[in-house]
Amino acid sequence: MAADLDLVELSLKINAKLPPQLEKAVERNVVLRIGWTSSGDQVPKNGELGLCPNLPLKSKVRSLGVLGSFVAAFGKGGTYTHQGEIGSFFGAGNDGNTLSCERNAADYTGFRMSSGRITILDGVGNNAGSMIKGGTIVIRGDAGSRIGSGMEGGLIVVHGDVGPDPGTGMTGGRIIINGRCPSPPPGVALRPLKASEVKEINSALKDKDLQIPPDAVCLVCDGEKADFLSRTCSADFSAIAIVSNRNEHRLHGTTDTITIIGERGGQGDALALPIPMLPLLDSGKNVKILHPCLVKSEPRNIDILLLDSENMAMAGEWLAIAAGFAIDLSTIPPLNAEAMEGLLVALRSMCGLAAPFALIHNLSHTEFLHQTAKLHGADAAISILDDGTGIPAAAALPIIGRSAAATLDGTDCSAAIILPWSANHDDLAIVSASGMGFAISKPKDDLEQWISSLEAGLANHLSRAGLASIDELSRSNLRANDYDTAAISGIRLTGYDRPLPHWFAR
Repeated sequence: MAADLDLVELSLKINAKLPPQLEKAVERNVVLRIGWTSSGDQVPKNGELGLCPNLPLKSKVRSLGVLGSFVAAFGKGGTYTHQGEIGSFFGAGNDGNTLSCERNAADYTGFRMSSGRITILDGVGNNAGSMIKGGTIVIRGDAGSRIGSGMEGGLIVVHGDVGPDPGTGMTGGRIIINGRCPSPPPGVALRPLKASEVKEINSALKDKDLQIPPDAVCLVCDGEKADFLSRTCSADFSAIAIVSNRNEHRLHGTTDTITIIGERGGQGDALALPIPMLPLLDSGKNVKILHPCLVKSEPRNIDILLLDSENMAMAGEWLAIAAGFAIDLSTIPPLNAEAMEGLLVALRSMCGLAAPFALIHNLSHTEFLHQTAKLHGADAAISILDDGTGIPAAAALPIIGRSAAATLDGTDCSAAIILPWSANHDDLAIVSASGMGFAISKPKDDLEQWISSLEAGLANHLSRAGLASIDELSRSNLRANDYDTAAISGIRLTGYDRPLPHWFAR
């Protein structure tokens, strides 16, 4: 189950009050306290999650109690201290904050941070400092397994014992261990510290209680990096035809190709796509066309921000501008329901509660993606076709369509797909006929001309099929032009005009 809805609602309300309170506290140079009454009586928090995202420069916050996941995530210059235990992903995406927890913190502390400092005074769970790019994490007490997994830079200091596989997958940075350390995994080297390093690190740590001794050990990447083989998606939708099921044409009638994201029964800030295509761009900067895009940086106020492990630290800055966001779950560690709610509380607090949001995952995880999207109220569930498995494009249509019919029917959540090629109007018609709300693709050449050609071609398909709206397209409008495509897609074989018999077998 997802986190308790009352707890989520309470967390969102706390975050909603923070910006004006922090602004006043910064002006007065005082600490904002969470977990105390105005008269100073303690009222410890109990499970609130996603609190204090994107702390502003010079802000100071102190909290009390037991908190959930994704607390004090993102941000570029605030100070946060927690008295008590804290959940997973504390300080995730940190880019300049100074954070500390006076008890223990759970898994993935400091995940993908790029700068700043995090101090934990009573031990951490597994994967602390995972995938960090920079900054410093200081841990007093024991650390769980895989500390510094996948780290690319930065410094981790542990005054205690560490669990198995320390530094696994690391390509840069240093892990200093003042305690027991098991044999490092392949790709990681253990060496003694140089006197100059001890002096340098202690000078940076400043706190005498956290200084490292000369006999501490250091873990670094040994220079070897494993290569992982993946298979690309084979073929495309070119073996699928679009046909009419009606003895009529609408050559001179208008057609409705608009797709809506984020309706939520009229309660959301819905985003209208003139055609069921969300162009995938590296940046929204200098884009002139008034068509929403999925961008990795610098979004416009009509764009959806694609958030992954690479740009997580910029979430606070860009979400204030974007119309909504999409989380690429394939690039971050698996999140349980509580951690997912913590991340969503943090992101929605920055982007706006009515803003549309989507979840993205690999095609091979489509069923899980749809269940997660439904559970957490996402507006779209987007499958990545080219996910390294080599599943043919035509096979993706029943994989997504069946799962969406079983899980997303009756909700305002749309199924969608990311295509690894530049889509044409045939692709849009095929995706729509297969029960998906829209497709995502990188544009071909000029963005404006590409969108215009997609719109004209899609309108022509609908007119030829005698349809007034793209919502009227269905799998009955599709034909597989060869046996192999019909066999893996369940689409009716041209000439035979029925799905192949094995699709009816039980």
